[in-house]
Amino acid sequence: MELKEKILSSYVAFENGIDINSDVHEIRTQALETFEKLGFPTKKLEAWKYTSLNSVLKQDYSIFTNKGNAVEMADVKQYFIHDIDTYKVVFIDGKYSSFLSQTTHDTIDVCLMSSALNKAKYKPVIENYFNKVAKQDNLTSLNTAFATEGAYIHIPRNVEVEKPIQIINFTTGSEAATLVQPRNLIVVEENAHVQIIERNQSLTSNAVLSNIVTEVFADRNATVDYYKIQNDDENASLVDNTFVDQKSNSVVSVHTFSFGGNITRNNLNFYQNGEHIDSILKGITIIEGKQHVDHHTLVHHIEPNCESHQDYKGIFDDRSTGVFNGKVIVNKEAQKTNAYQQNNNVLISDKATINAKPQLEIFADDVKCSHGCTIGQLDTDALFYMQQRGIPIKEGKALLMYAFANTVLESVKIPEVKSRITKLIANKLGVNIGFDL
Repeated sequence: MELKEKILSSYVAFENGIDINSDVHEIRTQALETFEKLGFPTKKLEAWKYTSLNSVLKQDYSIFTNKGNAVEMADVKQYFIHDIDTYKVVFIDGKYSSFLSQTTHDTIDVCLMSSALNKAKYKPVIENYFNKVAKQDNLTSLNTAFATEGAYIHIPRNVEVEKPIQIINFTTGSEAATLVQPRNLIVVEENAHVQIIERNQSLTSNAVLSNIVTEVFADRNATVDYYKIQNDDENASLVDNTFVDQKSNSVVSVHTFSFGGNITRNNLNFYQNGEHIDSILKGITIIEGKQHVDHHTLVHHIEPNCESHQDYKGIFDDRSTGVFNGKVIVNKEAQKTNAYQQNNNVLISDKATINAKPQLEIFADDVKCSHGCTIGQLDTDALFYMQQRGIPIKEGKALLMYAFANTVLESVKIPEVKSRITKLIANKLGVNIGFDL
């Protein structure tokens, strides 16, 4: 049985475990109909021209995992950022782990989507925000149809969250192949500020497909700093769908660090619904082997006097492939827009590939918009210069690649996250850079 048919036939069993009379379930049913009509994306779609899921979809995924193997902190400690105190929302095989988590309902809500979807106290927020910005395409509709669990974060107005929030999804490999579909909702009200760190991690070499949807709402004057760390097993594939709705004077930044996994697809969509908004999208990709990373970004400038900044760096070795498809839309009313988009790539191997497609759709006449893309190799003159000063060629290459990626690292606001990413980069490059940030 193909995966699509397996999913559709399992929906009746899914309904047996939920409240089918809720308003949310009507949304789920509509989403299932959309998925049934659209199916999984193929390379015939322009947006998926360079990314094929055929090999991933051949696996016989378990749609509903059991609770999974017990996980001790010692087994997963390395995946947490322990240098700082954080709230933690942790899931194992799609199930909430109270043992590994630290949530709160004191002033702010850092808890579970399952609670928010089923308890009356959360109903106003769910009615106002759930599934309001997520665009129901192939995989987003699939996630919506089975939306039950994930992180629910609600920051009231004028609150600056005192410590970052970590969202971590572990898969144990208790099934030969596992499909997990976390659904996250993050609502940051007026004048509030929050920092979020997200990671998805397989603990075995069994196949995993994670289809994630995250909705972020930033009200007036809100600030959201979001960091995604993607450094998974070679048999783990990820489709990450993030939708951001911003109101006037808000600042939202999303940093995506893609260092591992089989096929990784990041769909990052920003919608600027107000004036004096700043949207920041940055990423570093370092992959090897036959790994594949596809960054699909959209910034929609709807109203005037707003800015957006995109800066993505890619380093590709062996037979790895990368995709960058960045789109900026400027509405006719969005005068005085300043939109910047840059994508720079280094191919370490002659067999590595990058497909880049920067796009601008500008309907206003008083704007500053730019985009650029470069694909090249390391500077041989700089390498020669360092060798003449006693730096071995391996370390010299690593330093050049680190310097290449550093423009993205410079904007990371959490020192402990910057330090962790620096170490991951050094590990990917196979050297000891010899300093920390």
